[in-house]
Amino acid sequence: MDMRSEYSKGFVVGAIIGGIAGAITALLLAPKSGSELRRDIADTSTDLYNKASEYLKQVEKKAEESFKKTVNEGKIKAEGIIESAKQQAQEILSGAENILQQAKSKAIDAKENVAQSYENLKEAAKAGAEAFKAELKASRENE
Repeated sequence: MDMRSEYSKGFVVGAIIGGIAGAITALLLAPKSGSELRRDIADTSTDLYNKASEYLKQVEKKAEESFKKTVNEGKIKAEGIIESAKQQAQEILSGAENILQQAKSKAIDAKENVAQSYENLKEAAKAGAEAFKAELKASRENE
C-alpha cells in the first residue's frame, strides 16, 4: 500500500469516528425521551455505518480498477517488448542467412576459379611438355 492509500484509509476511519461521536453528542444534548434518543442513536449509527461501508466499497472498486489498469498497461508494454524482440531476432536471422548465402556463393565461385586455374595449368603443362618433346626431337634430328 502506498502512503496516499494509508492516509485516505486513516482519514475515512477518523471521519467515521468523528461523525459517530458528533451524532451521539447531538442526540444526547437534544431534548428527547430515552427510548426516542436510543432509537435516534441506533438509526444514526446505522446510517453512518451504511455510508461508510458504501464509501469503502467505492474506494476498493477504484483501487481495483486502478490495479487492473496498471496490470493491463504492463501487459501491453510487455507484449510490445516481446514483439519487438521477435522482430529483431527475425532481422538478425535474415541477415545471418544472407551472409551465409553470400559465403556459399563466394565459395562456389572460388572453387570454380581454382578448378579453371587447375585446368589451365594442366593444359599449359601439357603444352609445355609437348613443346619440349618437339624441341628435343627437332634438336636430335639436327644433330
